[in-house]
Amino acid sequence: MSTPRDRRPRDPRRPGASGRSGSRPSKRPQREPRRPDGGTRASAAARAAQGGPRRVRRGGEGAAPRRRTAPPPPPPPLLRRTFRRGEPRKRLKLGAALIAVVILLFAGRLVQIQGLDAETYAEAASNLRLQTIDIPTLRGQITDAEGHPFALSVEVRTVFVDPEEVEEDERDQLVDELVTRFGLEEDEVEAKVDARPSRYQVVATEVTPEAWGELRDLGLSGVGAQVDYNRVYPEETGAADLVGFVGSEGHGLEGLEGYLNDTLAGEAGKRQVEVGADGTQIPMAGGLVRDPVPGQDVRLTLDRDLQFHMAQVLAERVEELDAEGGSAIAMLPTGEIIGMADYPSYDQNDIQATGPEEWSNGAVHETFEPGSTNKVITIGSALEEGVTTPDTVYTVPYAQQYYDQTFKDSSYHETQRLTVNGIMAHSSNVGTIKIADQVGAGVLHSFMEDFGLGQPTGLHLPGEEAGILTDPDDWWGTQLPSVSIGHSLSVNATQMASVYATIANGGVRADPTIVAGTVDADGEFAPSDDPEQRRVVSQETADQLALMLEAVTSDEGTAPQARIDGYRVAGKTGTANRINPETGTYEDGGYTATFAGFAPADAPEVVVQVVLHNPQETYYGGEAAGPVFNDIMSFALQSLKVPPTETEPPAIRLEE
Repeated sequence: MSTPRDRRPRDPRRPGASGRSGSRPSKRPQREPRRPDGGTRASAAARAAQGGPRRVRRGGEGAAPRRRTAPPPPPPPLLRRTFRRGEPRKRLKLGAALIAVVILLFAGRLVQIQGLDAETYAEAASNLRLQTIDIPTLRGQITDAEGHPFALSVEVRTVFVDPEEVEEDERDQLVDELVTRFGLEEDEVEAKVDARPSRYQVVATEVTPEAWGELRDLGLSGVGAQVDYNRVYPEETGAADLVGFVGSEGHGLEGLEGYLNDTLAGEAGKRQVEVGADGTQIPMAGGLVRDPVPGQDVRLTLDRDLQFHMAQVLAERVEELDAEGGSAIAMLPTGEIIGMADYPSYDQNDIQATGPEEWSNGAVHETFEPGSTNKVITIGSALEEGVTTPDTVYTVPYAQQYYDQTFKDSSYHETQRLTVNGIMAHSSNVGTIKIADQVGAGVLHSFMEDFGLGQPTGLHLPGEEAGILTDPDDWWGTQLPSVSIGHSLSVNATQMASVYATIANGGVRADPTIVAGTVDADGEFAPSDDPEQRRVVSQETADQLALMLEAVTSDEGTAPQARIDGYRVAGKTGTANRINPETGTYEDGGYTATFAGFAPADAPEVVVQVVLHNPQETYYGGEAAGPVFNDIMSFALQSLKVPPTETEPPAIRLEE
């Protein structure tokens, strides 16, 4: 009897169905489906018969088994493991191969270093311990015109010990010799001699070559010396502000030492030294690479004796008048400076005791209003332009109004009738201003430039100030009269000395010079280039000005203190207000006293300029600076062996 399940029509889509009713069953024997645990359906039925649970598959006994899930694709070849954890032999072989390769690389490198390239690497290792150092060279001297030194270098020795080289049986003797010869403490010397493993211990510095030679001749082991040089400045030359000084490294820092450093310094030598583990240099291990080249000597135009005398006289006068400072210059009419002094000064062998104010060279650094010494340019330009003559007469009152300012002469007088000679001799401000009105601003300014104002002197000295000379287009109403008498402009002492040298040189200006030339190691002298020259005024104008300036030192002039027995002297006083730096006005600023001139007046040989800054006791140029001019000029004439003047000054008319 059929059950309802047997009568249910077969689904043609199921496995084993033909798709038609009543089709013949397949002749292929059917396998017992295998269970996931490896058993068969029969075994499962048996387990059910034994009382176990029976799992009935959906679809009945004749249903086709469910499709199995396809296995995942194998990984790409690069991601496959090259060996399994369970294959130790492969791993051992691979590790051994890697170790062998590393050993071969190290062995090859070792053969290259110790065999093929041994010398190259040894040299490189040696170079790591060697350094190239400079060998000091002899710095050139700075001398006067006759070769007397203002600055020179002295050879010294730095004595050292190499503890590794000291023989044990010579140790005590070496200590005794060092202590005795150089005045050292025994315990300090012993510590340096026994300072192993050090190779370099300095024992004494600034040892003379003679003292070192005596020690060296004893033949003791482990002691040596290095050559060095000390810069020495002879005492009492009076040229400190001009010459300057060098620093601790031997380079010029101030004055001519700085400006001419390349010429004086020469070229240092080169030496290789071995550097120890502690960084110290071991001179004994080095080798000479290049010999040092000594510097050249610089010969100046100065006269040593005159330079010293000028410095002494200037210092005494500054101290006597309680002035802030002063400068003095002596030069030849052709521009060569034979003396340049400044005060306050300093000791070049003890620069730590002073500062920049003392180091500066006031003869070129300090600027001031020239005052009446500038009148020589105003009157000279008028003579050269032909607008006046030495005998032209002017009506000169005590004071005269210009715009909002009243200009006065230095002392009260009734209205005078003065010649141009008299205006110069009496240093009349009002008379000079009248002459300047005739000359005009543009012409006066042009002559001032030709005389060297408002521009560098050409000396190229450190710290030089060119002063102030404004363009005439910028002059206002009172500028022309003010400039004509030496105000509203500024100069340095060397510039004004050059103005008077131009007159003394017959109207031809030569740029000031102070370096005569250089001397090489063989003693060959090479002169400096000739200074540039140009005519400023004619010989006639220069001669006329010389006579006027000579009248200044007469009994009728403003500076009889400047006269020198036996010589005709020409010169000019100057007294100018100083600007008060706190207020920017003349109020409480003090005065600048100056005197400039030359001698002999009829055949000039020497020009001297003296400047005193803010003297307290007396401030007029003739009274304050005149005596200094007299002293310096007298000494200069004697030093240069200038014979006394044999002529008398001609009589010139000062008043109508």
